Amino acid sequence: MSTRGRMRPVSVPSPAPVRGPRRSVLFFAFAFAFAVIADPVSSVAYAIEAALRALDGDLALLLPTMSLVVGLVVVVTANYWQLVRRFPKGGGAAAAAGRAFGPRWTFLPIGALVVDFVLTIGISISAAASAAIALFPELSPARVPLALVLLVLVGGLTWFGHGGRLLFAVMTVLFVAVSAAVLVSGFVSPHETGHAVASADPGHPAMLAVVLAFPVAMALATGVEAPSTAIAQLGQLDDTHRRRFGRGTLALLVVIVGGLTLALTALAVQLHIGIPGTDSTQIADIAHAATGPGWLYSTFQLTSSLLLLAAASSSFQAGPGLLKALAGTTGAPGVLPPLLGRTNKHHTPYWSVVVYLAAAALIIVAAAGQEQELVLFYAVAVFVSFLVGLIAMTRFAHAEKKTALAWVNALAAAAVAFTLAVNLLRGWPVLSLAATVLIAAGLYVRWARAGRPAGIEDVESHAETRV
Repeated sequence: MSTRGRMRPVSVPSPAPVRGPRRSVLFFAFAFAFAVIADPVSSVAYAIEAALRALDGDLALLLPTMSLVVGLVVVVTANYWQLVRRFPKGGGAAAAAGRAFGPRWTFLPIGALVVDFVLTIGISISAAASAAIALFPELSPARVPLALVLLVLVGGLTWFGHGGRLLFAVMTVLFVAVSAAVLVSGFVSPHETGHAVASADPGHPAMLAVVLAFPVAMALATGVEAPSTAIAQLGQLDDTHRRRFGRGTLALLVVIVGGLTLALTALAVQLHIGIPGTDSTQIADIAHAATGPGWLYSTFQLTSSLLLLAAASSSFQAGPGLLKALAGTTGAPGVLPPLLGRTNKHHTPYWSVVVYLAAAALIIVAAAGQEQELVLFYAVAVFVSFLVGLIAMTRFAHAEKKTALAWVNALAAAAVAFTLAVNLLRGWPVLSLAATVLIAAGLYVRWARAGRPAGIEDVESHAETRV
């Protein structure tokens, strides 16, 4: 019987297996460049100081506070571990919310991420400027111009697409290595000891002081969501290996971030390093006390600056990528104007980059280039996304009759909700929540006017597509 004129089945080839050294190289590139480990690792540069300021300089409570912070980071990471298992092609909290509660709920975590990316750029650039000023105090009067120059520099590198991000990926590894050397020097043979008191009166009982202070330092958790969406870039792998890469990166993230945070905190307490002066940072003071003013201190400051620029670079990739996906140029429904999806030969949506550059410049100027002024705002927006994701995973577990997992997720959601509430009660951070809600509402209205096209739940995975 002739088959002419009949539709023949099209076989879709499965991804070619990636084995041996190639898999190790791919994992390194994924973990340190595309999954943006630089973001959470760079948060160490200001999260510990933020906690100490919230404790009114009480060093005796700093280690318990940061231990609680790291514990909650582990809880949030465990949720994204589940998300990677359920959505191996990417999608993160947006995919979870859309499938658990309906597509309209997708926009809340999307709005949170848009705000988070702007704040990541702003706070990372400001902290990089602070690191440079700690090394060269004569730059202090030019803090804001310095930060704006760094902002334009990193935004300019985004023009070259992922190549610009790869340039900074090595900086993450260098920072971890140099930090290890600083820690060894500080614990074994410190150069000097600070003069901060071991205990001051925080104005509250110790337990309450810790509970009120730890939400401020939860900026440390930002970036945890990255592997759950970045796995969409691993088209050469099947779902099983995407899960392994995503979960492996999450585990590596917890080990590096948790280990560095607790070690640097313990060293700060041991060397009595309190709230820094105007032209320094706590992490710079820790390194100076541990090593003295020699080459190791200078290298630490340089690598910490470059690491912070790497975090800004990663958000300059992810944020405009999200706007590009919302513009409908990557297969997702078109919600934003097509102009935001126009790309150059390096797949960079340049008008979206301009949007993020302008927004970040605005908040840098508003905060006078001081990263500590932005920390509270930073720890709000992304926690909206965390909360929505945890509630969605609780619903999935309940529907699948996984009672124990449902309770674990529900308790984690309660902890994240408490963190969010405490930060909002501080006043001005409510602006982050307001911006998140306004962006989410605006995107929802545009989606509804477009006829509620299907597939909006997968917009985060489309954001990682290079077309």
